[in-house]
Amino acid sequence: MMERRRMDAALLVLFLGHFATALEVPLDLLEGLPQPPTITHQSPKDYIIDPRENIIIHCEAKGKPHPSFSWTRNGTHFDIDQDPNVTMRPHSGTLVVDISRAKVENYECVYQCTARNKHGTAVSNNIVVQQSRSPLWSKEKIKPIVVREGVSLVLPCRPPAGLPPPIIFWMDNYFQRLPQSSRVSQSLNGDLYFSNVLQEDSRNDYICYARFPYTQTIQQKQPITVKVLSMDAINDTVAAFYNDTDLFSEDPADERKPNFLIPSGPSSSKIVLRGQVLEMECIAEGLPTPEISWTKVSGDLPAKRTSFLHYDRTLRIVNVSESDAGDYRCTARNMLGSVHHTIHVTVKAAPYWIRGPPSNLVLAPGENGSLTCRASGTPKPSITWAMNGIPIENSPKDLSRKVEDDTIIFTDVQTGSSAVYQCNVSNDYGYLLSNAFVNVLSEPPRVLTQANKVYQIIRSHQALLDCASFGSPIPKITWFKDSRSSTLDGEPYILHDNGTLEIPIAQAHNSGKYTCVAGNTLGIYENHVYLEVKEPTRILKQPDHKVVLRGRSVVFECTVKHDPSLIPTMTWLKDDGELPDDERLIVDSDSLTITDVTENDAGEYTCIMNTTLDHDSARAVLTVVEAMPTPAVVYERPDPPTDLELTDHKKRSVQLTWTPGDEHNSPIQKFLIQYEDSLHHRGHWHNLTEVPGTKTTAHLKLSPYVHYTFRVLALNAVNFSRPSFPSRVFKTEPAAPDENPTGVQGFGTEHDNLVISWKPLSGLQSNGPGLHYKVMWRQKTANSEWNTVTVANNSKFVVSGTPTFVPYELKVQAVNDYGEGPEPPIAHGHSGEDLPVAAPENVQAMVLNSTLAEVHWDPVPSKLIRGHLKGFKVYYWREHSLHNHNPHHVENKILTFSGNHSHGMLPGLHPFSLYSFNVRVFNGKGEGPHSPTQQFETPEGVPGAPTSLQVTNFNLDSLTLEWSPPHVRNGRITGYTLKYQPVNNSYELGPVEELALAANETSVTLSNLKYSTRYKFYLNAKTVRGAGPAISQEAVTIMDEAVASRQVDIATQGWFIGLMCAIALLILILLIICFIQRNKGGKYPVKEKEDAHTDPEFQPMKDDDCTFGEYSDNEDHKPLKGSRTPSNGTVKRGDSDDSLVDYGEGGDGQFNEDGSFIGQYSGKSVSRDTAEGHESSEAPSPINAMNSLNSFV
Repeated sequence: MMERRRMDAALLVLFLGHFATALEVPLDLLEGLPQPPTITHQSPKDYIIDPRENIIIHCEAKGKPHPSFSWTRNGTHFDIDQDPNVTMRPHSGTLVVDISRAKVENYECVYQCTARNKHGTAVSNNIVVQQSRSPLWSKEKIKPIVVREGVSLVLPCRPPAGLPPPIIFWMDNYFQRLPQSSRVSQSLNGDLYFSNVLQEDSRNDYICYARFPYTQTIQQKQPITVKVLSMDAINDTVAAFYNDTDLFSEDPADERKPNFLIPSGPSSSKIVLRGQVLEMECIAEGLPTPEISWTKVSGDLPAKRTSFLHYDRTLRIVNVSESDAGDYRCTARNMLGSVHHTIHVTVKAAPYWIRGPPSNLVLAPGENGSLTCRASGTPKPSITWAMNGIPIENSPKDLSRKVEDDTIIFTDVQTGSSAVYQCNVSNDYGYLLSNAFVNVLSEPPRVLTQANKVYQIIRSHQALLDCASFGSPIPKITWFKDSRSSTLDGEPYILHDNGTLEIPIAQAHNSGKYTCVAGNTLGIYENHVYLEVKEPTRILKQPDHKVVLRGRSVVFECTVKHDPSLIPTMTWLKDDGELPDDERLIVDSDSLTITDVTENDAGEYTCIMNTTLDHDSARAVLTVVEAMPTPAVVYERPDPPTDLELTDHKKRSVQLTWTPGDEHNSPIQKFLIQYEDSLHHRGHWHNLTEVPGTKTTAHLKLSPYVHYTFRVLALNAVNFSRPSFPSRVFKTEPAAPDENPTGVQGFGTEHDNLVISWKPLSGLQSNGPGLHYKVMWRQKTANSEWNTVTVANNSKFVVSGTPTFVPYELKVQAVNDYGEGPEPPIAHGHSGEDLPVAAPENVQAMVLNSTLAEVHWDPVPSKLIRGHLKGFKVYYWREHSLHNHNPHHVENKILTFSGNHSHGMLPGLHPFSLYSFNVRVFNGKGEGPHSPTQQFETPEGVPGAPTSLQVTNFNLDSLTLEWSPPHVRNGRITGYTLKYQPVNNSYELGPVEELALAANETSVTLSNLKYSTRYKFYLNAKTVRGAGPAISQEAVTIMDEAVASRQVDIATQGWFIGLMCAIALLILILLIICFIQRNKGGKYPVKEKEDAHTDPEFQPMKDDDCTFGEYSDNEDHKPLKGSRTPSNGTVKRGDSDDSLVDYGEGGDGQFNEDGSFIGQYSGKSVSRDTAEGHESSEAPSPINAMNSLNSFV
């Protein structure tokens, strides 16, 4: 009866598993949610304290509201307020004990912390507080030890017991560690053992030290004096009493076979806990010094967890597991014999979690769930439950809660049943205590992942798009991409339980916008993220290995291709470090140049191209050689190995040795051993193994029934050598197969067959001739018999006449002429599928908003699906708009919901429309019949923009707007909103006017507008759901004719033209007077020089400086306002002398203190060709006119 109840409970837990998934969310990020207490930090169970410091016992917890704290000491309530030496930190349960006024011994107790709020109570572990102890060594007088050379010796340490135990080591008076060896070593208990003593062991300062880690103190034992006497010394001492007669032989102690000092006897036993460290030691005496070796009698030593210490005298196994139990044998051996000792190891286990401690549970009212406390140990631990710190059998009865061994099952939980449950698992070697709360909440879904987050990944890499959510009930996560045509839950997408969408191998077409929809019975929540798939960074041209002469230059090229949207960074390394800070090393965008190469530049150079997402690198070696006449070292690939020899022949192994060829100045890095199977695959060589370049032998593991021929290739920095000559043929004997075919699967290609297929064994795996397969199958029902058939030269077998889609158990065993392979594992498959024969029932639609509906249906019984359930398809189409009832062109849309769904979302619907839909189930064969067609109506939405907006009837202060209703109405139009505002010449917008219009209007006349003004108009339609997008238009009112007539171009008026002419004439007269006044000063010496170089008959005005051939201040050469310059905006150097450059820069010219130029011209004299002056393209100016006039004066 009890067994029956346990079975029912197990089935119920499996049933609830779908609903009771632990909600791993950061509740601290969600404001306002209630939360029972959770212990976040506590002191360790065995808490050793330093007696010189205050005692701090930690207890931190979180919860909403924040929990209060209390303590028990030795099982009873600890009133902290009554103890003046104890305080509790604010907003915390941590205790601080001030030991300056109290004895530490008074607080060596067992403590337990309790954190509670109105939603539950959490408790900590039992914290055992003990102070660290480092007692003094007892005073003792140690007599000198005198021993004969060759005998064994033990120097005891026996340190005082401390908490924790001290660390032992032996030193001399100078604080130097005493040397240890295979002859002299320290045991685990700290004693110093000599397998045999030598005269060099004589000393008076053998000192044992004990270091206590918590107090960081070191205690010292009294020094021990050891004197080792040789036989000569003993004879000399005794001869004085016995008339110079030798009483002892001159030989030292006799050579003897080993004998164990520890442990004693032929066998011993040891208990170790799972997960701890197992240390076993065997120390033997003997002469010569024995060597120690270890074996496990009942199996092999765990290689990765095993180490040998203290010159193989200690065997150490870390992280002990149950498989480490058994008998271990240590052997002490020297040339005279050996001795054995067997240690029987028993592995016990304190309780440990099988799948982790119970997880917190968040449930919605009416939901089901369970807490599981699954642990193991040796001996088997007992499990007890408590609720809010009170044994559950003493807690208030709750019909929704049922305790079944290590599981508490909750059914139909209600608000107010939140609590914290404690699971205690204990046996003789320890206990586990875990708190897990059940929090009953009713919360709509929320997505915690950052909105509009952009994920960037490299093409062909894995992409993970997060959708962390919270809600109660637990939200169902659905993903869509771009247009939301279908959910993303089939290949190539993988939807994880935590909502993350995985794309195992992302490609460029996977880029885009992804929408995560979290929904439960209380609502839905959408979040958008974006995926950008970038091209990988690749080095197209790698740097080559270089051998250069010292003093030359070398260039390493490194050409890279990368995604154009990523910013690349090129880095060069030398011998995996930064490049030297040397100007001879020149780094360009795609190369590294080293000039004037020295010996220090030799090494390995690496170019690394980094982007924010990936990187690529390539290496090259630079070898620097001496310049001529010393010839450069020639590096070539090595010569092939020779003299291949096979020795140590065994059934499945052989020893291969060879002689290396010439290395050609580059050391051999490794040897590659290849084989040819002349029996199964003649002419094809396969890689077998590799060995380091320092070895010339290899132990080869072989397969049965193969005719092996071996060859060896050598590799140095240049390349592989040519293959060696093949070895002689080595034939292994046939044997039964060692393995069975893999990839066994069963499926149907027709509704009444079962195809059993497998991956056949290769010739190397066959192990012998006559390979065939024993194929077995049976229906997966009770008492079903196996059917067997033998298949050769094929990798599948078809079973005909099977029932439709029935589960089968399958086995395929390899057999050859020498026997059968191992017992094959059972694989599972199904016979062929057929189309489903039933449609989903109870199909209903729930309209969520104007563009989204949710369809529900009952699952189809599996026997009616007749195949693997692939999912459900919802066919839906829009019949017509509810506005005009005219039927639309019917376009079926299909949404596929992969897997065992019972509902799905229909996004992207048209508002205010009538839709029809049905649901079909489909399997691997195809679709079943559709459900009865249902209909639903979508509510109104906001309308589209009006179809058109035109402006007519322009007047001075009015105009008319005409429009057409929206093409997409999405409901009944309730009116229009017209907004308009003026726009000035700077395109700045003025104040907005708004006008509400009736639904039946299609035009309006606006009056009282400003004349000659641009206006911008915005018009949108409205339904009961709100206003839609607006259509805009611009127009300008007509200008007033009276104003226009006054706006006459002033430049065409006669009075303005006359005024401008008068001003120009006045300026011309003033310029003439100015030039005449300047010419009255006579000629200067400069003028005479100029006259000597000009035409004596005719001396016109210089074109270059606009003078009359006489000296003039360079102020006169400044261009007048309105004069023209060359079209490029500059003045040619030859067109003006007004430049110090022409005066001879750096010549005799000087400047006064005020900065003015003094001295005669020392620069060049520029005179333009007369013809060139007449052909000047400059426009006439007052300056030119005056110069022309003066030339005839």
